[in-house]
Amino acid sequence: MIIAKTISELRNKLKKQRDLTMVLGGDEQINRAAVEDKRVDILISPERLAPKDYMHSRNSGLNQVLCRLANKNQVAIGFDFNFLYNSKERGRVIGRMMQNVILCRKFKVKMIVGCFVNGRSLDNKTLQSFGRFLGMTGDEAKKAVNFKKEKDFGVKFEK
Repeated sequence: MIIAKTISELRNKLKKQRDLTMVLGGDEQINRAAVEDKRVDILISPERLAPKDYMHSRNSGLNQVLCRLANKNQVAIGFDFNFLYNSKERGRVIGRMMQNVILCRKFKVKMIVGCFVNGRSLDNKTLQSFGRFLGMTGDEAKKAVNFKKEKDFGVKFEK
């Protein structure tokens, strides 16, 4: 997993990555640089460092431009259960994640649900329930939990 504070640091770390490449979401520039780069497979928690919400909508770290880029470059969006579990503002984080699910569905971006950052591991049924809670359909939640990386096609889902 790549954790970067600047775009140049992210690009330097991407040069060294060979396997499944996951980038921890951050501010808007890191999220944009991650979805623009074809070497990135998964952008995890783009809502992580989003500042205050706007007056009429949530600031979830994703927008229609980033979702189109993610779809074009085959970058999946990851929803981290541990980030929600350890958050002090769970209601706000849940709302942002729900908005990201809606955006990902609208622009056909692949979604992944898991426990990425900390060592906690949950079974697939619990993670599917978490996906359903965020607004995914049953089929989407099942695909979001069962994924693997294929060589030339980015993240592919098992059937």
